[in-house]
Amino acid sequence: MKKIVAIANQKGGVGKTTTSVNLAACLAGESCRVLLIDLDPQGNATSGVGVDRDECDTSIYDALVGLRTVETLIRPTHTENLDLIPSTTDLAGAQIELVSADDREFRLRQALEKVPDDYDFVILDCPPSLGLLTLNALAAANTVLVPIQTEYYALEGLGHLLRTIELIHEHLNPALTIEGILLTMYDSRTNLSEQVATEVSTHFGELVFQTVIPRNVRLGEAPSFGMPISEYDRSSRGAISYRDFAREFLKRNGHGGVSASA
Repeated sequence: MKKIVAIANQKGGVGKTTTSVNLAACLAGESCRVLLIDLDPQGNATSGVGVDRDECDTSIYDALVGLRTVETLIRPTHTENLDLIPSTTDLAGAQIELVSADDREFRLRQALEKVPDDYDFVILDCPPSLGLLTLNALAAANTVLVPIQTEYYALEGLGHLLRTIELIHEHLNPALTIEGILLTMYDSRTNLSEQVATEVSTHFGELVFQTVIPRNVRLGEAPSFGMPISEYDRSSRGAISYRDFAREFLKRNGHGGVSASA
C-alpha cells in the first residue's frame, strides 16, 4: 500500500522542493518505487528531476479540474524507480477555478485513488503557502514532513502551520499524521545554526529528525542541471545527508508517524 507524504511549509526558501526532489530520489535509490507530484505552480520539482515543464502538455492541474485521470499523467524520469506528475503554469489558475467547488479540498485525494498501488511512496511538493493546493495535499496525505531552515526566524509561522495541520486532522483528514521536522541549511561554522537546532529540538522533541541537511554548494547547483544531488555529486555532503535522511525516514516510517493532534 502506497504512503502519501506531503512536504509543506508556508515559508519559502526553507529547502522544501530540494527535500521533495532529493528524498524522492534517495528513496528510489533504496529500491522504493516513488511518485513525485509537483503541486507548486513554480514547477521547480519538475525541472529538478530533469523534466522540461515547457514540454509538458499535461500536469497535475488536469487531474484537479477533472480533465484527466491521474494515472495518465505519470511520466518516468531519468532516475530509476522515480516517476513524476509535473506542474505547469496552468496550475496557478487551479485555486481560482476550484474556489467555488463543493469538494475543492478533496480533489487531490479523489485523484490519487487512481495511483497504482505498486508505488511505495507518493511525495507531494507543496507550494510555499497555506492556500487551496496545500490544503488539497494535506487532505490527501497520510503524513506531512516539515522542513525548516536553521536560520533567524526559522520558527516564524511554524506554529500556524502545525495548527493548520491539526485542524485538517480534526475536520478533513483524520488519518493525517506528522512525519517529522527536518532541519535544513545547517551551517556548522555559525553559532546561530546550533542555537536554532537546539531550540527546535527543545520545542518539538521526537518530531525532529536526527539527520540535519547542511548548507552545501553542490546541493544548490544540482537543480540547475536537472539532477537530484545523489546523481549530480553523490559524494558531496548534501548527497550523503539526504541518503542518511532517506534511511532515517524509512526507519521512522516503519514505526508510523506522530499524531497531528500531538
